Amino acid sequence: MSSTTAQPLHTPEQLNELLESVFPGSDRMFSVDSVDTEGIVLRCMPTEKHLRPGGTVSGPLLMAMADTAMYLAIFSRLGLVTMAVTTNLNMNFLRRAPLGDLLGHTRLLKLGSKLASGDVTIYADRHDAPVAHASVTYALPPRQ
Repeated sequence: MSSTTAQPLHTPEQLNELLESVFPGSDRMFSVDSVDTEGIVLRCMPTEKHLRPGGTVSGPLLMAMADTAMYLAIFSRLGLVTMAVTTNLNMNFLRRAPLGDLLGHTRLLKLGSKLASGDVTIYADRHDAPVAHASVTYALPPRQ
């Protein structure tokens, strides 16, 4: 298998199929809601096991959500880049994330030949104020 497919994955269905094939069982945790020219919206469905004391969704889950959202946003533009790897993830936790669906709004800021950078703003569903914000950079393999 080559490290890159030629076709971008433009639909939520294509990205959700990819996510399930790369990370089996992830469809119980993450789902792509939408794809546009800026990036994607990733839904996270945490359960009670993802809560810290006090009923707050854990930081590690929010970080996994941001990383997964950027991973899929890159594929939405480049196609499958199997050797794309996270090189940096900086997370700011802004307010308590309650139990319930979370939405990660991903924005690709740079899609270069060696690096892809963007940000992910995470909201609790039906809330206007973000619970977290991440800046994420991925290293990309040479394209053929």
